[in-house]
Amino acid sequence: MSNQTITYVVAVAAAVLGLAAYVGLILVPAWQSYSRVWERIAASFLTIYILAAFIGLGVAGGAAIVWFWDRIEF
Repeated sequence: MSNQTITYVVAVAAAVLGLAAYVGLILVPAWQSYSRVWERIAASFLTIYILAAFIGLGVAGGAAIVWFWDRIEF
């Protein structure tokens, strides 16, 4: 496999694992916390803000690694 193919496989695997973690650890508990359908839908919609915050933290962390990569010594 080429390096580009490996990068794509890792990115897809990380996306699938991240989505599974979001559904299992955030969306399902929010859905089960309420009994009325409209409350469940509202709670599920509000979890999108949590997902956006996690994505933002990941992007910021990745940007920090790219920005400081030349200063990191192993």
